[in-house]
Amino acid sequence: MAFMRYRGLPQGEVTAEEFWAWLGQFDADHDGRISREELQRALRSLNLWFASWKAREGMQAADANRDGAVGREEAGRLFAYAQRQLGGKITQLGSY
Repeated sequence: MAFMRYRGLPQGEVTAEEFWAWLGQFDADHDGRISREELQRALRSLNLWFASWKAREGMQAADANRDGAVGREEAGRLFAYAQRQLGGKITQLGSY
């Protein structure tokens, strides 16, 4: 297994596009959507406690069509969850 180095989550206020680009680093299958496992990897990269639990909760909050992944059409719901759980601020949500 190759080790990959990920850019950290930008600090302070980030745009929705910046947050989605950060998540895109963890899109292992390059389908443009974020699965629970990919979200869990992203949260673990931040050294968060309970990353698995938070990924599961995030998917429940964001995956409106229950297909097991969050696409751009559901990204706003994931951003809202991330703001509550990560304590950051994501701006320009209107485009999502």
